[in-house]
Amino acid sequence: MNNQSSFHIAMYPWFALGHLTPFLNFSNKFAERGHRISFFLPSKTQLKLEHFNYHPNLITFFPLTVPTIEGLPPGSETTSDVPVALHHLLMTAMDSTKPQLESALRELKPDFIFFDFTHWTPSLAKELGIKAIHYCIISMASVSYLLVPASNKVEQGSDIQMTEDEWMQQPPGFPKSSIRLHRHEAKAMSFITYREYGSISFHERLTLALKGADALSFRSCIEIEGAFIDFIAKHYGKQVLLSGPLLPKPPTSKLEEKWDKWLSKFEPRSVIFCAFGSECYIKKEQFQELVLGFELTGLPFFAALKPPLGASTIDEALPEGFRERVEGRGIVEGGWIQQPLIMAHPSIGCFVSHCGLSSVTETIINNPQLVLLPNAGDQFIIARLMGGDLKVGVEVERREDDGWYTKESVCKAIKTVMEEDDEIGKVVRENRWKLKDFLLREGLESDYMSNFIEKLRAMIN
Repeated sequence: MNNQSSFHIAMYPWFALGHLTPFLNFSNKFAERGHRISFFLPSKTQLKLEHFNYHPNLITFFPLTVPTIEGLPPGSETTSDVPVALHHLLMTAMDSTKPQLESALRELKPDFIFFDFTHWTPSLAKELGIKAIHYCIISMASVSYLLVPASNKVEQGSDIQMTEDEWMQQPPGFPKSSIRLHRHEAKAMSFITYREYGSISFHERLTLALKGADALSFRSCIEIEGAFIDFIAKHYGKQVLLSGPLLPKPPTSKLEEKWDKWLSKFEPRSVIFCAFGSECYIKKEQFQELVLGFELTGLPFFAALKPPLGASTIDEALPEGFRERVEGRGIVEGGWIQQPLIMAHPSIGCFVSHCGLSSVTETIINNPQLVLLPNAGDQFIIARLMGGDLKVGVEVERREDDGWYTKESVCKAIKTVMEEDDEIGKVVRENRWKLKDFLLREGLESDYMSNFIEKLRAMIN
């Protein structure tokens, strides 16, 4: 391959829209520079993603037939099709697509394959003369804190299961940071080290994937997570590649008229917005504390939430008399909404986030202030990184042992970021504007992608 030739890259992300979409966004960035992409995904999911393919002349979808697995509902293709308790069966189904992938790769002969959860991909790629790059959609801080400690246990031949106290301690050599897990989060993280995910535990799967790859890549920047690069590179013995923030293109569609009309009734930056995504599950009692917290602020709010555990509809989950009390200034919507367009609406002043990395980034490049309410997994680390290290948001206070939050703690966090005279809020707002300016800096993404591509080129020359 000469220095100016383009790559052929295969993409094989975990069958979850929260993984498929970032991989497709990354594919678009490569295609902008003339590189060819073969994107593997479940067959019926292609329709959901086609409108995000901005370069159909260079990005080709390769639909895979998801095999029938005992216990998995017929027709299930992604994590949004099944409850969390059945995700391990979907992983088994994805592993079973290996013959389809292998057959396609033998014919396509790409230079690289980017993957995440399929731990067997590196060995298959090596057999076929393809470089395997692990592309991690979670933060480097999350990998450093959540995956390195138990990985050390595997290397030492000790029991992989970590105690709550071990989860609450930073790993040896961890960069200087405020990041630590609370007791209730440590309890929740226990699934990483022993929960079955396909044929092996979730943690073993990720450890083998990271250790087997030819290089590790992250959707991040030196300026934000630089302290974790050497820590990860040293532990896994791999080159670490950073793609930059990979910001999505601004939406070209218009916000639904009824929501635009409703939001436009309020002053600029005065409305609370909350959206937790399709795979965030909270209990009915916490759902009620959350919406009561919005009510308690006295501010207008728009909450896009799915029915909580223990309720089949939003109306069934709401506190008695709630809709009547907040009529005209508060909406709790259970259906699909245009989150990027609502986030960009001038009336939105605060976003209450479950701390998914994409949602947090989307908030920062728009105008809302950030309130952090992590739900699971790497979201705990994102909350500490944003609220503690970078100080660009305020986390909702919770009980240490069980993670319970109250309507008062929800209200307090929102007031902190939105009230002009709050001293903590002043610091957070200033830091947030600085981070926004950095992420939107002209040439930032281009420079990162150029560097990323040159490092890929060096791997195959």
